[in-house]
Amino acid sequence: MNNFYDYTLDGLTEELLKHGFKAFNAKQLFDWVYKKRVQDNDKMTNLSKTLRQFLNKHMWFSEVVVNQHQVSHDGTEKFLFELDDGNIIETVLMRHNYGNSVCVTTQLGCNIGCTFCASGLQKKKRDLTAGEIVAQVVKVQDVSQERVSHVVVMGIGEPFDNYENTMAFIDIINSPHGLEIGARHITVSTSGIVPKIRQFSNEPKQVNLAISLHASNDNMRTSIMKINKVYPLVDVIEAAKEYVEKTNRRITFEYILLQGVNDQLWHADELVQLLRGMNCYVNLIRYNPVDEFSYQGTEEAVARAFHKRLMDQGITATLRHEKGGDIDAACGQLRSKKLTRIE
Repeated sequence: MNNFYDYTLDGLTEELLKHGFKAFNAKQLFDWVYKKRVQDNDKMTNLSKTLRQFLNKHMWFSEVVVNQHQVSHDGTEKFLFELDDGNIIETVLMRHNYGNSVCVTTQLGCNIGCTFCASGLQKKKRDLTAGEIVAQVVKVQDVSQERVSHVVVMGIGEPFDNYENTMAFIDIINSPHGLEIGARHITVSTSGIVPKIRQFSNEPKQVNLAISLHASNDNMRTSIMKINKVYPLVDVIEAAKEYVEKTNRRITFEYILLQGVNDQLWHADELVQLLRGMNCYVNLIRYNPVDEFSYQGTEEAVARAFHKRLMDQGITATLRHEKGGDIDAACGQLRSKKLTRIE
């Protein structure tokens, strides 16, 4: 049997046509599942009996099960979801004044190996399917009984290392017959896989791209992000410039401020030299400490000075505080604790 959530609308249409059904049946199914939130095929009253019998025999809904649920004082909610094979993933719901944003996971574990990130504490076991990523958003909506208006693909794993499933996921949640989340409300974050940045620049959807930079020079970036040995900073920046030129869209650079590591004013000056002239935006984030690492978050005054230095030199930036500081909200943190207890 096939997981319904793995199908894009085009993929489902092709599958149904192959078995003698009509193209419009795929839109009917998407509307039942994603609009009306009905998973019982027998309750899909405008479908023929023959189609419902086919669905009962050939398709199922792969739901994630809530294993653990934490709620922060700021409204952030972190979920540990259990997949059908028993593996555990993380998903985060963040509430903002512009709507609810969900941060989804794309892989079981992560091989990128950033020295400050809890995601890499557990090595990659496998990629998630498109349906397993979709199911995270669906379950968050079901639990919260609130609509998800924004999605960030920034959870455990490197989305561009699971490119095809990530793009299928985006197609499903963006579809007007699916979850109907606007492309400009979807952001994909990469640690800097250069060939995939270039491939992404050719995608037709107006989805936002964020690159995890976290350093202002090659030596520093290599010391905290081993991927920089494969795709050095100069290549990442070149690919980013090509992306901006080709898509005419602004790109976001994520920069986590680590106390005494990358947060000095001369680092800000180096960052300005890297990014000057590019249509970009820097998202500065004070580090949310993880027990397994010695890094600490930059002090407030230092972070504000860093932000001001960028702004004074013409680089648009915001200073964001990590949400969920009173729960295990750092990426991979709760999952790592859970797996450590199990082991």
